[in-house]
Amino acid sequence: MSGKVKLSISLAVAAYVRPGTPLETRLAGCSAAESMEATDRLMLLFCLSKDAEPAVRAAAISSLEELPEEVIREYMDSGKTHPLVLDAVRTLCHNFPITHPAPSEPMIADTEEQEEMEALPDQTEEGADLEEEDTVNKDDEEFLSKYKMAQLMGIGEKIKMALSGDKEWRSLLVKDANKLVSGSVIKNPRISEAEILTLIKAGIQNDEIMRLICANKEWIKNYKIRKALIESNRTLVQNATRYLGTMGEKDLAYFAKSKNIASVISNMAKRLLLNKKK
Repeated sequence: MSGKVKLSISLAVAAYVRPGTPLETRLAGCSAAESMEATDRLMLLFCLSKDAEPAVRAAAISSLEELPEEVIREYMDSGKTHPLVLDAVRTLCHNFPITHPAPSEPMIADTEEQEEMEALPDQTEEGADLEEEDTVNKDDEEFLSKYKMAQLMGIGEKIKMALSGDKEWRSLLVKDANKLVSGSVIKNPRISEAEILTLIKAGIQNDEIMRLICANKEWIKNYKIRKALIESNRTLVQNATRYLGTMGEKDLAYFAKSKNIASVISNMAKRLLLNKKK
């Protein structure tokens, strides 16, 4: 193990990666990064690419790979580059020439508006910080290897892996553009209810996956999954209203006031709430 890597991150980045940050917030960080300046955007995606949750890592890696060239150039010209971030960009953006800063070039400067981390903020289930070597660790190498392998696989190979692969394979292939591949992940007998809940909360846009989830009677028995499906704008209204009838009074009150769901669902929640109070 080499010495600790010292990262200084802005408060905007820390809001998504500091210890104890909820999974939903970390997942949202990949989308939030798009509105950040280049230095924060790359640092946030880099930190999230080291997250303990495969779904977060996969989303962050995908975002890094799709970075616009102008964003990378802006980061390179900022004078606030970090070698670990550069390594990640070099690995994922093969067509963009990356060089390390000279040894005398400063890393991210410490300011009152930044939150300092003595080690790479690799989130664990308990939100603890872990020491990190200057190179990607074994688990990250394996994950990146799977990511690259998936890019070389044919549709048949992907479907086979989606049906039988481990959690990391599932987190990668569930985002595949081919619905036969992504749908096969949902049919994997090893997939857990926790993974299904994470997928729904992540705002997955694949209608076929949502259909398969709603068709699974065992998953629908899970109260948290039903609640998440009601909150998702990808759930068919007829399914969402059916699940609404199984919600407790507290959640009905929440849906009755929510501006983030369809008005027909919100209005039905109000009616159900009134009936419960009679």
